[in-house]
Amino acid sequence: MNIITSLRVKSAIQKELQEKFPEVHFFFHPTMEEAKADIENADILVTYGGDLNEEILERAKRLKWIMVLSAGIEKLPFEALKKRNILITNARGIHKVPMAEYTFAMIMQVTKKMKQLIENEKNEVWDRTIRLVELAGKTITILGAGAIGCEIARVAKAFNMKTIGVNRSGQNADYMDEIYSVQDLEQALVQADFVVSVLPSTKETYHLLKENHFKMMKNECVFINIGRGDIVEESVLLKVLEDGEIAHAVLDVFESEPLPEGHPFWKMENVTVTPHISGLSALYQQRAFQIFEHNLINYLSGNNNNLKNVIDLDRGY
Repeated sequence: MNIITSLRVKSAIQKELQEKFPEVHFFFHPTMEEAKADIENADILVTYGGDLNEEILERAKRLKWIMVLSAGIEKLPFEALKKRNILITNARGIHKVPMAEYTFAMIMQVTKKMKQLIENEKNEVWDRTIRLVELAGKTITILGAGAIGCEIARVAKAFNMKTIGVNRSGQNADYMDEIYSVQDLEQALVQADFVVSVLPSTKETYHLLKENHFKMMKNECVFINIGRGDIVEESVLLKVLEDGEIAHAVLDVFESEPLPEGHPFWKMENVTVTPHISGLSALYQQRAFQIFEHNLINYLSGNNNNLKNVIDLDRGY
C-alpha cells in the first residue's frame, strides 16, 4: 500500500503515521510537482485538492482513494473521478472552531465599531457619540447548518442570540432555534440581523443569493461570507452595498482569488475584506490527519462503511 502526499506534512505527523502504520509505504512530497515522481504507484493520495487534474489522474493508474485535507473539493476533476469510481473523503468539520471564532470576531468588529475606534485612537480623537450595537436578542441566520454552522450557532447562544439555520433538507440541526430548507430561504433571511454563509461551492449554491434576497434583508443586516465566493455574483453584492440594502459585508472568500488590486471592495467603508483565512489554525493539520487516520484504519481493515466525510460526487459534497 503506497500513500503519496502532495503537501508539506509536519514532521511530527509524518513520524506518527509511519509508527502507527508500519505496513504502509509513505512518500511525503511537499508539492504535486514533486509527487509526480511517485504518482504512478499511488494507492492513496493526500492533497489539498487544487493540484489534481485529469492528466495527473490518468498517470495514477492504481489510485483508489483521495483524502482532501480541506472542506472544499470544487477544483477536483469530478467526471474523471466518477468514471474511475475513486473514493473521495475530505476534512469537513475541522474548521468549525476557527471559523466560528472568526465569525464573531468580525461581528464584534462591525457592531462595536472597531475600525472607527482604532482610527480615532490613532488620531487622538475622543468621540463618545459612536453608536455601539448589542448582540443580545439579535437574530443570526446561518446558511449551511453543518458542523461549522452549528458551532457558530452554539457560540451565538452565549450572546443570547436567536439562531436560524438553512440546509438542503430542512432537518433539525444542533443549537438552531429554527431551521428552514433552501426552498424556504426567504423566511430565514427576512428575520436576520446577521446572515452568515458557510455554503460550499456546488451547482445548487452557485449564485444562490440574488439581488432580491438582499433587498428582503433588514437595512441594518450584516452579511458574512466564509463559505465560497460564488454564493453571490460580486456585481450583485457590489450594487446592494452601494444602494444601502444592507449595512455591511464581511468577505473572506471571493469568486476570483486573490481579490484584485483596485477592486471596489477594498475601499468601501461598509465592506471588510480578509484573505480567505477564516479556517486557518495552527491545529489544522493535526485535526485533518486525525480524520485521515480514522479512515485509514477502517480502509485497511475493509470497513469502508465506517469512513468519515465520504463525498458524493454527484452532489459535490
